Amino acid sequence: MQKVPVSLWTLLAGMIISPISIWIGQNHHLLPVQASQQAPLVDGFFNIMFTIAVALFLVVEGTILIFLFMYRRRPGDNGDGTPVEGNLALEIFWTAVPTVIVIVLGIYSVDIYNKMGGLEPGSHPHGQMAMAATMNDGSEAVTAGIGIGGSPQTQGKAADLVVDVKGIQFAWLFNYPQTGIAAGELHVPVGADVQLNLSADDVIHSFWVPQFRLKQDALPGIATELRFVATKPGTYPIVCAELCGGYHGSMRSQVVVHTQEDFDSWLTENQIAQQQGQPQVVAVNPANLSTPDFLAPYVSEMGVNAATLTQIKK
Repeated sequence: MQKVPVSLWTLLAGMIISPISIWIGQNHHLLPVQASQQAPLVDGFFNIMFTIAVALFLVVEGTILIFLFMYRRRPGDNGDGTPVEGNLALEIFWTAVPTVIVIVLGIYSVDIYNKMGGLEPGSHPHGQMAMAATMNDGSEAVTAGIGIGGSPQTQGKAADLVVDVKGIQFAWLFNYPQTGIAAGELHVPVGADVQLNLSADDVIHSFWVPQFRLKQDALPGIATELRFVATKPGTYPIVCAELCGGYHGSMRSQVVVHTQEDFDSWLTENQIAQQQGQPQVVAVNPANLSTPDFLAPYVSEMGVNAATLTQIKK
């Protein structure tokens, strides 16, 4: 019986593995909904990496299973296995293939990062303005904005909406400098070019919206920015992705993507509300509260007042 050449087996395996890995790589449903203009770029890169990973998994695990069957110990076979010292061609092959894959993925990732504005975040008007940040010793450090600064199409143009975002332990604070609105959650209109100027008062925080596929650190004393276009109305979680202290897991907020009409209504309502009353506190550090003040919100419904709590404490 004539032996089938290894090249034909390799071709057959490639014809089977390629469509399987491509289909799985494009239909895995592992990522959340796409809600920003930048999300398809990141998802396309992820799909390619996942396709390659599935193909390598099938090749490696398939080879192991085939070898387990073909070279299993037969009954009555008590001899030693065939001594193998090495195979130079095979070693070159399995070194060259991962090298090529890593280089290609690296070049592709740089291209994606550049399309998202990561390589030249300061090439538009807001990025060109140096930002002053007060250091711990009272001096001011002037630094240019760094971060994800928009696509090449939006660079050189002013953003439609600018929001100053500050991270503190353990909350996100949002200030709209154009309208004077301060809020504990982010509101943006769908389709608008939004620029977030990120900062931190205490430690490093990381602003992450999974549905936007965007993440940017907020650094004490260093100005960073994040520029995006939301494409799908809805409410999406904002997560701190950098360990920032004991209550890091609870440092969450949300971004609400409105239609333009709803966003204009939100702006009007909040401007009126904040002009009528005193500036509202949107976040409080529990460590700065006295025991009665800390417990007051929890016991108000029980008919217990601050005086009672003070007496109990004594």
